[in-house]
Amino acid sequence: MLDYLQIHPQNPQRRLLQQAVRILEEGGIMVYPTDTTYGLGCGIFNRRGVERIMQFKRLPPTHQFSILCADLSDIARYARVDNKTYRLLKRYLPGPYTFVLEASRETPKTILPKRKTIGLRIPDHPICLGLLQELGQPLLSTSMRLSETDAILADPEEIRPLVEHNVDLLIDGGPSADIPSTVVDLTGDVPNVLRVGAGDPGPFR
Repeated sequence: MLDYLQIHPQNPQRRLLQQAVRILEEGGIMVYPTDTTYGLGCGIFNRRGVERIMQFKRLPPTHQFSILCADLSDIARYARVDNKTYRLLKRYLPGPYTFVLEASRETPKTILPKRKTIGLRIPDHPICLGLLQELGQPLLSTSMRLSETDAILADPEEIRPLVEHNVDLLIDGGPSADIPSTVVDLTGDVPNVLRVGAGDPGPFR
């Protein structure tokens, strides 16, 4: 049965965040708002949750997942970050960017494709940040775009009937944007913009 929580997007109620986290800690997967689009995710160490997400979205084994982190220290734990990269991340995060970096040994192998890289971001959204702080670990994230449609789903009322038999929790934080984050690969000698989205790609070109 789907749990449905309406959480204030600017001042999230802590008791509701804690209720959501209990569902995650019990192995649940959820749909939740971010500063760009609604995301589908779970705790990064929830192996069964990752499998359920891949089955639901019909994702290939090589799919590049992203993880949402609470702060830069989390990013430095799950990815290899030198001083130059750290300064760049500090300048653009939190914000509508996902940065692809080489994963560290701390990153669970279940969320890594054959290429050992991971997308990381810090969302500029109170509900997301509240969840991350209460959970104490990053969240796996993939956009709410289902294989039946190319459109990104941005309205929780439209999302609800499509996910009620496949996820454990839907957090309604109001309508979201329908533009995903800008993805920038930082694993090479120079930044490489892989996807143009909500964040200005100009500084990385």
